[in-house]
Amino acid sequence: MTLAIVLAAGSSAASLPTETVPGGSLTDRLAEQWRRAGVADVRFAASLDEVADLAATAGGPVVLSGVDLVAHTAVLRHLVTSPVGPTVALVLTDPPTGGRTAVREERGQVVDAGPVERLDGEATGIFGGAVRVGRDDVPALVSAARAADGDRQAVGPAVDRVFAGLAGQGALVFAHRVRLLVAHRVDDRTGLAVAEAAVAAVDEDRAELRLSVKEKDDFFTTYFVSTWSPQVTKVCARLGLSPTAVTMISVVFAVAAAALFATGGRPALVGGAVLLYLGFVLDCVDGQLARYTRNFSAWGGWLDTMADRAKEYLVYAGLGWGATAAGFRYGWALAIAAMTLQTVRHMTDAWYGVLHDEAARRPKTVGTGGGGIGDRLNAASNRVQADSGSLSYWLKRTVVFPIGERWALIALAAALFDQRTALFAVLIWGVLAFGYTGALRTLRARWMWVPVLDTVDATLHRDDGPLATRLPVLRRPGPLVLAVVAALAAAGLVLVTLLGGVGDGSDPAPWLRWAAVPVVLLVLLAAAAGTGAAHNGPLDWLVPAALRAAEFLFAVAVGVIGGAPAWLIFGYVFVLTLHHYDLVARLEKRQPAPPLHSATLGWEGRSVVLALTAIAGIVSIGLATLGIYLLVLFVASVVLAWFVRPSRPTRAPAGTRQGATL
Repeated sequence: MTLAIVLAAGSSAASLPTETVPGGSLTDRLAEQWRRAGVADVRFAASLDEVADLAATAGGPVVLSGVDLVAHTAVLRHLVTSPVGPTVALVLTDPPTGGRTAVREERGQVVDAGPVERLDGEATGIFGGAVRVGRDDVPALVSAARAADGDRQAVGPAVDRVFAGLAGQGALVFAHRVRLLVAHRVDDRTGLAVAEAAVAAVDEDRAELRLSVKEKDDFFTTYFVSTWSPQVTKVCARLGLSPTAVTMISVVFAVAAAALFATGGRPALVGGAVLLYLGFVLDCVDGQLARYTRNFSAWGGWLDTMADRAKEYLVYAGLGWGATAAGFRYGWALAIAAMTLQTVRHMTDAWYGVLHDEAARRPKTVGTGGGGIGDRLNAASNRVQADSGSLSYWLKRTVVFPIGERWALIALAAALFDQRTALFAVLIWGVLAFGYTGALRTLRARWMWVPVLDTVDATLHRDDGPLATRLPVLRRPGPLVLAVVAALAAAGLVLVTLLGGVGDGSDPAPWLRWAAVPVVLLVLLAAAAGTGAAHNGPLDWLVPAALRAAEFLFAVAVGVIGGAPAWLIFGYVFVLTLHHYDLVARLEKRQPAPPLHSATLGWEGRSVVLALTAIAGIVSIGLATLGIYLLVLFVASVVLAWFVRPSRPTRAPAGTRQGATL
């Protein structure tokens, strides 16, 4: 349960009267607003020592608030329910007067807080007089309050001094900016009157509906979905639908679209395109509904992430099936390639996001590679991002091939042409986007030089199994080089099988089963032996993606060599993607490892099993058995983790945002 502490010490606004609470003060109104914002327990504190005592006895998150804040109740509710992280501070654009604390933000994080003079012109806003402190950061809040209480020479509102101390202790604080609604800090009757008039001039519900739409989204979503999806969101809210229910409805639309793509024929392809578009609209609505109703949960966020990927890959399956049925031999091959490419891309996206957010907390850090081009690229990227709505801004957001553009491309290509064209289009744009983002991110990462895999359980996120942990540790030439070599070896095996005509109905050469597969497996095991090495290089955030590529490509090669049906190979890789997206989603939602993770054998263990089935000539049986086994483990882990024994969020790498999407 959240505790709100309203601190009146050090503020001249405590006794200001307000007409909204007859006979009461601004303090009384603010306390009532916190209750309406969803905080059941509201306490008053007359001193910082009392703040520390109250916070020390809290059993959950703590909201600390001054009394000079005039805002819509929705602003307070948004702060209390914000899903971006455990500790979130209100940040305003008001001028830093009255000794109030100025803040500097980087990528939504408060990276510095203190007097505006100390920030030396780098301030991006001021502390808004209210902060929600996550349970793990409450001890830091207690310490900051006691330290501020002992500083008799400090000036400025007491709540500001506590917040500056909290940020100074290294707590990861996210910034909550106010859009469309109103929030101001006041000092006197004149300021109070102006702020109250500004609050009264805004329709709170209408503003909240507009706020349900992401402030910055991709081109297709912005102009072809968000222009009308808020009305669908409001209808869903009136019907009492939950965001999870809307997510499941969007899955039904995507499955129906995939079925129509598999059926083929112009009417079915056009119908599938329409259903795919409507399914994407609902995919946006579930998030908008969560923001509009403030109905957030780790389960809902995890389900949304998993459903997005499952829907997309089921659509690939429908396209592959339909293309094959139409006489194109490599329909399933294109679907497998598209799924593998997107999964590897998503892994790099997820870990680069963690890297960039961590780097934002220490932007002055530069590695031995020097600033140079990385510094210039970083500055150029920030300029483009700030120029919202410009041609360069939209080009930058579109070239990376986000999900809205992918679904739009699939729908148009399938409706106007056929399934094969849709898959080719996804692959071509996906490869170009991967090359573009990979090159730029590599240069920027070398400049930032921030290791992130060392901040988490690297073995878990590499997806190493028992075998990897028992191998002799191979520290040279480094985990990234080993992982990339493994991926290249697996890709080479795929290429050899295709050039050798394997997969077109001919029997594979015996040396592929008896020599090539074991040799490539040894290369993969060498990469697994790097698990115990330090993952502190500037590019080691690429290791998980490289290992995913190695495992997927090796499974594909073994499947082709063993003569397994293409749909079975697709199904096996699809199950692997569920397993790996589960790991990434848990990282983002600050959840522990899946309960049955140790039983999944690890990427290297699964590769050994497939290699043995290739040598034994029972690849189809191996793929089917291992795939079903992993799927059962995945479902059982979901039930155990989210329903039988759900656990509270754990600490994630600094900068990992809850609710982030892939």
